[in-house]
Amino acid sequence: QVQLVESGGGLVQAGGSLRLSCAASGLTFSTNGMGWFRQTPGKEREFVAYISEDGMMTYTADSVSRRFTISRDNAKNTLYLRMNSLKPEDSAVYVCATLRGGAYYLSSSYEYWGQGTQVTVSS
Repeated sequence: QVQLVESGGGLVQAGGSLRLSCAASGLTFSTNGMGWFRQTPGKEREFVAYISEDGMMTYTADSVSRRFTISRDNAKNTLYLRMNSLKPEDSAVYVCATLRGGAYYLSSSYEYWGQGTQVTVSS
């Protein structure tokens, strides 16, 4: 049974930083491309970042590219998202997912999803 468990969210002031983690189990983590998405009520799930199986390729949404960094530790079966210079508009539930195939920026390309971790940025 595949499980993805996010952690590291919380309340932070604008300009602050957080590091999110996504612990994976029940799958061969090192053979899966991984992505981070975020969702706010009433909006569609938004692509944030993607990392290839070996970590050699990363892609980040334009809205966060200068502030967020995706990384992974295959030895620990864990995915990370470092978020710096946070803004109130970054407030959302952040969710990690495994890529099934297709375009990395489309949520329909992903197979397994975690429950998410809430990030709230106060102004």
